[in-house]
Amino acid sequence: MPKADPVPAMVDGAPCTVTPAYWDEACRHLSRRDRVLKKLIPRFGVSRLTSRGDAFTTLARSIVGQQISVKAAQSVWDRFTVLAAPAGTGLLATEVQGLEVPHMREAGLSARKCEYLLDLARHFAGGQVHEADWQGMDDEAIITELVAIRGIGRWTAEMFLIFHLMRPNVMPLDDLGLIKGISVNYFSGEPVSRAEAREVGEAWAPYRSVATWYIWRSLDPVPVDY
Repeated sequence: MPKADPVPAMVDGAPCTVTPAYWDEACRHLSRRDRVLKKLIPRFGVSRLTSRGDAFTTLARSIVGQQISVKAAQSVWDRFTVLAAPAGTGLLATEVQGLEVPHMREAGLSARKCEYLLDLARHFAGGQVHEADWQGMDDEAIITELVAIRGIGRWTAEMFLIFHLMRPNVMPLDDLGLIKGISVNYFSGEPVSRAEAREVGEAWAPYRSVATWYIWRSLDPVPVDY
């Protein structure tokens, strides 16, 4: 199985940005196997998937951003991090665990998202997620561990696999953007079922994550970032 680079480390309090070691090989493979991607990949030059931040921060951001616009999510996130990490040293599960819901609500979070963030913090602070073991775990095992946390469903877990762990062969069939992109690029805009999308993705293995990233880019040239 292709390997990703290690997840980002912290240098001088800031996260390093890393890209997958397998990316160029994936592009060659996909260009050989898929006529659409052969034309699509060159449109975006040297742009690559990047991973930044730590696991807890990435998942916390995903919870904050649920069901609101990107702009609104950024605004709430900025206020929340001022509350949770006032020194600007990064978000820590132990610090979030100690927050009170009324103060969290002042950042613009709903009561439910406060509950989700506190549950996430409890899982990380209490060692209920095995972050040190993830590199040796398969995708489904990590998804099973993550969806046990309130507020994290399969889609969020798959986004985490792609954007944080940079797993190469994830195909998030619950992602509306991916389904729309397959419809536009492979079916002339006609509706596409999950089964049809899965069939298209068979040619992408073992680099379904990379193909998905380019399909997203075909709809929005701004890189997706989590």
